Amino acid sequence: MGDEALTCDECGAALRFEGTRTTKCPYCASPSVLARPARHDLPNPDFVVAFVLGKEAAHERARAWTRSRGPFTHPGIRQASFDDVRGVYVPAYLYGALARSSYSAEIGENYTETETYTEQENGKTVTKTRTVTKTEWRSLSGTWAGYVRDVVVSASRGLPNALLSAVEPFDLRALRRYDIGQVQGWMAEEPSLTPEAGLAEARQEAQADVAASLDRLMPGDSHRGLGFSTSFEREIASLVLVPVWVFAVRYAPDKPIVRLVINGQTGRAWGKTPISWIRVGIAVAAGLALVLVLVAVFGGKR
Repeated sequence: MGDEALTCDECGAALRFEGTRTTKCPYCASPSVLARPARHDLPNPDFVVAFVLGKEAAHERARAWTRSRGPFTHPGIRQASFDDVRGVYVPAYLYGALARSSYSAEIGENYTETETYTEQENGKTVTKTRTVTKTEWRSLSGTWAGYVRDVVVSASRGLPNALLSAVEPFDLRALRRYDIGQVQGWMAEEPSLTPEAGLAEARQEAQADVAASLDRLMPGDSHRGLGFSTSFEREIASLVLVPVWVFAVRYAPDKPIVRLVINGQTGRAWGKTPISWIRVGIAVAAGLALVLVLVAVFGGKR
């Protein structure tokens, strides 16, 4: 991926982009990005998911984001330059494994009964019946085995896994074997998290997938107290580059950066726009003043 790399002194992202010597970090908008020799001891990615969403579409999503809070969006966001919307091939670990679980739970089976009750009608006590639903609970335990696949976790320090997860899923049917020509002209980040760290993160997500599978597996009308323990076998963690548009904005010198993250394949976007509380206060004050004026005008006509 070229012979030069760029390192952000602030967030630690290690990026490669041929022909670039200095730039602004796409993740944290820091100008402290310096050229350094590329590391050749890092493995090449195994797979790539190509960009589908173009620059103009990414810019349009960024514009919509800056307008998402209407007039209460902080002016620093509205004044941000859309030239800072950058497309990055983000490194991630694609995880799969065979999961074996032992589980236990209480299974609820519903049944109905007819019960008799009394109530007052026209000063008289009347006996009536009604049908009520009750639940019988019984214990259930067992084992389950299944494959967990297509778990994607970030291998980037610049783009934490929580942000990458917010714009998932990626359509992995478009996965292709890595070739340098596929990322030519794009910024691509080197993996900055080790496979061991990626495995730990992926297992946590895999545990959540197993929990969802066991939840669907439970028989009966309802269940409670589902607990399980899982071991993973035949684990595979492949290094893959996934396409992400990032819009990082430093909207005020004393505030942390805010980021819009866009899935470069599907267009799914996530980001929080900061509110200008000064504008909110002005709007509230104006509304109260209008109410007082209306009260004074119409109250005086009585």
